[in-house]
Amino acid sequence: MTYPEALEYLFTKLPMYQRIGAAAYKKDLSNTLALLKALGDPHKKFTSIHIAGTNGKGSVTNMLSSICMEAGYRVGWYTSPHLEDFRERIKVNGHMCHEQFVVDFVQRMEPHIEAIQPSFFELTVAMAFEYFALQEVEIAVVEVGLGGRLDSTNVITPILSVITNISFDHMQMLGNTLQEIAGEKAGIIKNHVPVVIGEYLPETLPVFEQKAAEMGSPIFPAEENVAIEVLSQMPGKLEVNVSYLGQLIYPELICGLSGEYQVRNLRTVIQSTEVLMAKGIELPEEALYEGLRKVIDNTGFAGRWQWLQDHPTLIADCAHNSGGLAALFSQVNTLTYENLHIVTGSVNDKDLDASLSLYPTSAIYYFAKPDIPRGLEAETLQNKAFGFGLKGSVFDSVRDSLYAALNKAGKNDLVLICGSIFVVAEALPAYRDREKALSK
Repeated sequence: MTYPEALEYLFTKLPMYQRIGAAAYKKDLSNTLALLKALGDPHKKFTSIHIAGTNGKGSVTNMLSSICMEAGYRVGWYTSPHLEDFRERIKVNGHMCHEQFVVDFVQRMEPHIEAIQPSFFELTVAMAFEYFALQEVEIAVVEVGLGGRLDSTNVITPILSVITNISFDHMQMLGNTLQEIAGEKAGIIKNHVPVVIGEYLPETLPVFEQKAAEMGSPIFPAEENVAIEVLSQMPGKLEVNVSYLGQLIYPELICGLSGEYQVRNLRTVIQSTEVLMAKGIELPEEALYEGLRKVIDNTGFAGRWQWLQDHPTLIADCAHNSGGLAALFSQVNTLTYENLHIVTGSVNDKDLDASLSLYPTSAIYYFAKPDIPRGLEAETLQNKAFGFGLKGSVFDSVRDSLYAALNKAGKNDLVLICGSIFVVAEALPAYRDREKALSK
């Protein structure tokens, strides 16, 4: 088996949520536990941190991973979905897992796959935990895929649980109210394991407090304990003063992830580091400064307020639900530009009404279908968007829509790629291809 053949097996043999949606979501942990048992329970061989939430999971995961790396730990992290390379999901100290490991894992586990019939996500979680054990990581930062209580990652007993925030997303599986969604996310809270709550709402805080009390778990509300003063922000740089419990602890801290919404994620990260240090994880001040400043260099994190070029300005952001889009457009409103061009698309199981109501009516739209089975037809999105006063053209691909936007945009315009992780995933390599062609 070659690496491309292993990927073909993973993507086509196993039910994959990113491709087919809810049909791939397994509502119990039995398959994951069976896979891990066949591997000798690798998830019990390393210390872990568990990250859940509607938005901000990836940013918090990558910031914490970078800080722990700078502190000298061997760090693994598991995130999903990937943008361009499957191996983005499984990294150790900034390096993606080896292609040969993926091949060997699939071949070795094929009899168990046939017997257990896991989903794509269940198998990749087991793959990540096996890799972390083989690589002898000291700390694994594990991002929840969907929800929390029934997510395949919820087989670990971490030293810290983190819930970034709650907003509406994946309601067909997690519930139609904020309380129901919060209940699913709170499922990662374990017995006597501290939990950090990044942001909360009046509807969600009682859910977290009740679950934490049931589990005997100390609860740390980041937005009450951590205060952040923004000193300056520019592409790829957010400079802040950080206070904890009223005391300035990190003056002139620079984070390599920019955007107003990263202030909230940074608050969650700072609270998490305080709890980790109280648990005996040594995180020197220098590691925190360097880890945050070098977060993109250390982790390769992409697609979050990613400033790709100037004149015209081109920004890619994976915001795709109402909470993420509200934060994104709030950030867009801080910029100065002449015309706004938005390259967008969606999957066919999103609450479009909630999302489209947030898009600016003054923008010029370029609609495209992400190249996955769940992709929403561009004409359907265009028609739905028209009902919200959003006007634009349909294109055959994300690549075509991006090129059309860049060709039409003036040097003082802003081109924004958003609406779906899968749109961003296609746009980034398309942009690089265009830059290469123009440079010849």
